[in-house]
Amino acid sequence: MNSTTGITVHVPGPLRAYCGGASTLPVSARTVQGVLEALARDHAALYSNICDETGALRRHLNVYVNSDHMRELAGLDTVLKPGDVVTVLPAVSGG
Repeated sequence: MNSTTGITVHVPGPLRAYCGGASTLPVSARTVQGVLEALARDHAALYSNICDETGALRRHLNVYVNSDHMRELAGLDTVLKPGDVVTVLPAVSGG
C-alpha cells in the first residue's frame, strides 16, 4: 500500500501545549519514523518534546500504533495504514 494519508496522532494532555492544544493531529506518513519526521516539520515544539536532539525518542515516552506498543511491532519502521492511530504516552511510574 502506497497511501500516506489518514494517520492520526493522539497527543496526551501534557504535550498539547506544544501543538496549539490539539488532542489529535492528522499526519501523512508510511511508518512511525515518518510520523516523527512529519511532526518535526509541522510541529517542531511538539517534536522536541517527543524526541531528543539526536532524533531518538525520549526515554520517558511510549509510542503505540493502535493498541500495540511499537516495540512489539517493527519499532520506528512499523508500517502504517490509513486509519491507524499513533499514540504518544508518557511512561507511568511510581511507588
